[in-house]
Amino acid sequence: QVQLVESGGGSVQAGGSLRLSCTQSALAYSNNCVGWFRQAPGKEREGVASLYPIDSSTWYSEAVKGRFTISRDNAKNTVYLQMSSLKPEDTAMYYCAARKYGDMFCQLLTDYYDVWGQGTQVTVSS
Repeated sequence: QVQLVESGGGSVQAGGSLRLSCTQSALAYSNNCVGWFRQAPGKEREGVASLYPIDSSTWYSEAVKGRFTISRDNAKNTVYLQMSSLKPEDTAMYYCAARKYGDMFCQLLTDYYDVWGQGTQVTVSS
């Protein structure tokens, strides 16, 4: 069973930056879509960014486009989410997720992914 472990969350002031990491315990899904999601209190979980490892194609939600960057280090089997120009509305628990089956278009939908990490908290103060 593949496990995902997130790290890198914390508290930052508006305008600051953070980099989240998500390490996969095994290579089983390493060529499949991976995504970052977030969930604020009282709100539904929403997709933030996704990546197709084979050709490094990326997708972003409109809320973070131009501020967040998803990337992958294949040697470390780790996916990153670089977050810049952070806003208070970015405050949420952030989760990474992996898809069990291969697909070229990595949708930002929770039902699309099969394996989830435990989450890491990001808090942005004004």
